[in-house]
Amino acid sequence: ICMSTERIVVDSRIADDFVGRLAAKATSLPLGDPRQGPVVLGSVVDMKAAQRCNALIDDALAKGATLVCGGKSETTLFPATLLDHVTPAMRIYGEESFGPVKAIVRVDGEEAAIACANDNPYGLSAAVFTGDMARGWRVASRIESGICHVNGPTVHDEAQMPFGGVKNSGYGRFGGRAGIESFTELRWLTLQTTPRHYPF
Repeated sequence: ICMSTERIVVDSRIADDFVGRLAAKATSLPLGDPRQGPVVLGSVVDMKAAQRCNALIDDALAKGATLVCGGKSETTLFPATLLDHVTPAMRIYGEESFGPVKAIVRVDGEEAAIACANDNPYGLSAAVFTGDMARGWRVASRIESGICHVNGPTVHDEAQMPFGGVKNSGYGRFGGRAGIESFTELRWLTLQTTPRHYPF
């Protein structure tokens, strides 16, 4: 999904605890063929997508990332994979995986987190998680994205809301009134029902 979380930016002070909890959740997600029973993770779109994920993992590990859980796959069934200690030198820092491979970037403080979140050419959807709503709102307002949710997932859409990105994630909005304006052409039509009077 275009709104899927790709990069997880976490404050170093809570990173170890956060990564442990996220890994526990990720490893508990059932993987398999949805036709065979209830699963959370089905197949990626094709082997090319799986190979792309594998290449991103290889690149990150070769440049110093830590594999927390999951890993490469030889099929389109791809496990939930977390890579910790991701840096800007790694492809996965700035490229979309289009699969269940997520980059964890550790930062020191709010300013570094905002800078990291904005350090890419894309800006569709973002999320900020915090116990301080005012701080979350302040941070969200500084993230360069068309959509930003405080304490909610990046994947969230409602038909009446203006949907769209900034930077290389597009321009314009659709959904609700914004959609009507984006997908229609405003015109002026007149209908004269009586003869017009001209003074000459």
